[in-house]
Amino acid sequence: MHTKKIIVVGAGPAGIMAAIRASELGQEVILIEKNPILGKKLLLSGKGRCNLTNFCELDLFLKRFSGNAQFLRDAFKKFFNTELMEFFEARGLKLKVERQERVFPEADRSASVVEVLEKELLRNKVKIIYKMQAQDLKIENGIICGVFLTSGEFIPGDKVILATGGLSYKFTGSTGEGINWAKELKHEVVPLRAGLIPLEVKEKCPQKLEGLVLKNIVLEFSDGKRKIVSDIGELLFTSFGISGPLVLSLSGRIVDWLLEKKDVSVGIDLKPALSVEQLNNRLIREFQAAPKKNIKNTLKTLLPLSLVDVFLDVVKIDPWKTVSHISVDERKRVVALLKDFRLHIKCALPLEDAMVTQGGISLKDINPRTMESRKIKGLYFCGEMIDVAADTGGFNLQAAFSTGYLAGDSAAA
Repeated sequence: MHTKKIIVVGAGPAGIMAAIRASELGQEVILIEKNPILGKKLLLSGKGRCNLTNFCELDLFLKRFSGNAQFLRDAFKKFFNTELMEFFEARGLKLKVERQERVFPEADRSASVVEVLEKELLRNKVKIIYKMQAQDLKIENGIICGVFLTSGEFIPGDKVILATGGLSYKFTGSTGEGINWAKELKHEVVPLRAGLIPLEVKEKCPQKLEGLVLKNIVLEFSDGKRKIVSDIGELLFTSFGISGPLVLSLSGRIVDWLLEKKDVSVGIDLKPALSVEQLNNRLIREFQAAPKKNIKNTLKTLLPLSLVDVFLDVVKIDPWKTVSHISVDERKRVVALLKDFRLHIKCALPLEDAMVTQGGISLKDINPRTMESRKIKGLYFCGEMIDVAADTGGFNLQAAFSTGYLAGDSAAA
């Protein structure tokens, strides 16, 4: 059998898995990485713990992606969460499944994941070129021929797999060059936008609440016509606005609304388990049980202490006012704010601060069964540079590993 030379550009999760799979199939593989180490962004994932994948079933998994989830069916059919977990466990990495089916290494160290991948690259004799950047691709008659490096060297190759990432976490080396090359080669590129990104609000009150985590709350985003209601979950106040799992998961859609120049607001339901009537009756009972108690101390049973003063400032009630003097209108305002603490979104943080990049190479220009370009023979794309993005919870990393595996498998076939 003729041994192909396969060049993989980018040593993130997609590129590493592509290189491993192609080398497993007996091909000569060269992996080019601009950083001095492998998986720089992977080391940061899951707050340094590496949320490898999610153990939910396929249909639920696909629902966590934006509108392009069906494109991934072929990649997931070839290499899905079970196969990924078996890959690591067979190489000595013990895994655990935490709440919401998120999968982590037992050691809670992203480095333990990278160590397994690095050993596998070495075992399969993949040649790794560190601290070297690809500069351009060589194409002849619509067929890939190799890669030019910034050093001036040309590396010929039978197949080239691009796994250069998007524009998120730019300091890790994701600068979008692979997407630019694809665009120059007449591939359509869906505009790049931030995904999984904190949001800045117009109000100043989050500055007083910085670091506060609200648990078991529900968010309702609205642009005046459309609404998005979250599941029950957590929100984190920052110095500039809001973050946390619920915000990050929905932020991609909010970014698109903001690009449409919409006025976007978010209502925080601080007590989603209670109706307006139930909350109103509860306040009446508490007011009657301790009429001399001030409203500030009464609300401490309903809200985190650090939120009470801000809450009363927004609702415009003197915190020291005894509850026996709280009017019916004031009580209704308290109930209304408990069910809809509304903030107005100013903007999302810049794309380079996002956890993932939305947009990228249009899926119309990629064969989903092989990850090969429909424009250039022998050129493959995988990972974050393609137009697929998902919520938090291990979904994006699984997509990177799966598309990388399929690209490596197809390039070696």
